[in-house]
Amino acid sequence: MSAVAKRSLLRDMSLPSVMAGFITVLVGFASSAVIVFQAARAMGASQAQIASWMWALGLGMGITCIGLSLRYRVPVVTAWSTPGAAMLVVGAGAVGYSDAIGAFVLAAVLGMIAGFSGIFARLMQRVPMALAAGMLAGVLLRFGLDVFVSMQTQLGMALAMFATWLIGRRLFPRYAVIATLGVGVAVAAGQGLLHMQDVRLQLATPVFTWPTLSWAAVIGVALPLFVVTMASQNIPGVAVIRASGYDTPVSPVIGWIGVANTVLAPFGAFGLNLAAITAAICMGREAHEDPARRYTAAVAAGGFYIVVGLFGATVAAVFAAFPKELVACVAGIALFGTIANSLSMALREEADREAALVTFLVTASGLSLAGIGSAFWGLVAGGICLLVLRPSATRG
Repeated sequence: MSAVAKRSLLRDMSLPSVMAGFITVLVGFASSAVIVFQAARAMGASQAQIASWMWALGLGMGITCIGLSLRYRVPVVTAWSTPGAAMLVVGAGAVGYSDAIGAFVLAAVLGMIAGFSGIFARLMQRVPMALAAGMLAGVLLRFGLDVFVSMQTQLGMALAMFATWLIGRRLFPRYAVIATLGVGVAVAAGQGLLHMQDVRLQLATPVFTWPTLSWAAVIGVALPLFVVTMASQNIPGVAVIRASGYDTPVSPVIGWIGVANTVLAPFGAFGLNLAAITAAICMGREAHEDPARRYTAAVAAGGFYIVVGLFGATVAAVFAAFPKELVACVAGIALFGTIANSLSMALREEADREAALVTFLVTASGLSLAGIGSAFWGLVAGGICLLVLRPSATRG
């Protein structure tokens, strides 16, 4: 990176963007790290191999977040494939560990080809903005609701966090989420809800497994992993980027994520892709008032992901020490602005309003068919509504 680029990054970086990056990693780990551990155990991975998985995933997410965000100066946030991990829990136990690693490599190569060939970008050009915004609002709705659901079990902490955010939005809007997190940690500590006693500082060691492949691994792991990751993760990920107002070149982004995934798959990186929910945290006004400087939040997230990878289970234990209500509140509050903007964009055009509403409702329902999540089916349902309600309209 050139001296000019370094100076630009230092100038653009701010405390709110760094905290947005931290919250991104916190939410990503707290919401799905346990599924990754379950997937590794289901495949018979040893403790050393599980630590290697976290090393590879953390390094892959960190490198791609930092590299792609600096390259395009937009917030590009990557994540592991949570639906892919869930699929591995139930579907990968029948194949050997090295065959599963070979399937990871094959799925990553297919993703790389889909990206660099432009096939994926051409598919995404068919998704209207109203549907993309409706899908994003549906994906994020439950996070906003969880702020108030948390009040059923931790009323004092949740109310204190919400009140802090409300006052912060009035008096110090750039630091409202930071103050909210601080108050939440303080209240949790005061109530004895922070369980730090099991945290041990320990570096992860990468474990290389030579990939092998079988037809069972190709059909039962590689192809389903590729399809689920593209449909349930990358399509919503691109929709989030577009709904947030960024014109990111899709093909090279997906392609380079595939490259990183291919290199790290032998160490346990089963699936890397664009993030959707966590990406929205880096793309909202809480990350930075200036949209052109929000890429620094993704860069910060990348730095935290690398730390996560290097320290593996140690960092996961730190995140696990936070009560789930604290994580739910800070995530939902950090996403309030993005939810509002998404709903506004989805319902702005009267001609697309009903289709966008259907997209929002199907996505928010949590519907899952054929192992593919509701975000994809929300886009499908909204697209069908557009075809029926506006059959002769020209749509981009």
